[in-house]
Amino acid sequence: MQTSTFRKSHLATYQQHKNLDEGGPVIEISKTCRTTPVEDGIVRINCAPLLYKLGLIRFFKNTSLWFVKDICGIVCAIFTWLLIVYAESVVMFIMLIPSPYPAYSMSSAILFNFFSFMAVASHLRAMFSDPGAVPKGNATRENIMKMGLKEGQVVYKCPKCISIKPERAHHCSVCQRCIRKMDHHCPWVNNCVGENNQKYFVLFTMYICLMSIHAIYMAVQHFIICLGKDWKDCSGASAPATTVFLILLVFEGLLFGIFTAIMCGSQLSSICSDETV
Repeated sequence: MQTSTFRKSHLATYQQHKNLDEGGPVIEISKTCRTTPVEDGIVRINCAPLLYKLGLIRFFKNTSLWFVKDICGIVCAIFTWLLIVYAESVVMFIMLIPSPYPAYSMSSAILFNFFSFMAVASHLRAMFSDPGAVPKGNATRENIMKMGLKEGQVVYKCPKCISIKPERAHHCSVCQRCIRKMDHHCPWVNNCVGENNQKYFVLFTMYICLMSIHAIYMAVQHFIICLGKDWKDCSGASAPATTVFLILLVFEGLLFGIFTAIMCGSQLSSICSDETV
């Protein structure tokens, strides 16, 4: 009896997730995922069928992925992943694995890889989450009448996406949508930073900043140790190559560490003051 009730509840959850927020024609691209064309700049992918088959649907509040079709944003997002891969490669293969200090190498590797994993996970959530898009074309007379407005109350309408514009919502020219509590459109995550994904963006900037600080510390320490040993048995590459790798890593760490620290600070400030930047 309990199994039957669980299955009915599970099927009901699946049916709820099967209906996409935006409606419209659904084009089946596989037996596991479906994609719904929202407009020219956005594609929404419904992963409810896949999660249902894997038995994981109850663990996901939102089963649809939001993807912005912007070439600049896609290039910046890929470049972000490549920078993380470069930092991982230098830290692991140039510094930690060849290190004669196993305890230091193990602890540093665990900490750095934790920051790296969390940064990538936060980046993906910020990139593929709906930032808080207002339904397109909902500024109809019927919908406005349903709002039960009082006399003299003003309703703002976006002339570009023909939607009822909530307070503090802004129209994004890249996403071609009005976004609730829109902060800015970030090419590094190829998405707007808004009401629904701001926390992931803050976490992404925080973990990148921590990665940068940790990488700079390890690079400087490794360089000093190698100089003291006259570059004998201290690196996974030759002295000139190691020097170049470390200089590039420190430059990357300083550049993106300062940038993400400023971004994270400004985001936290806007959250505390309940304002958008």
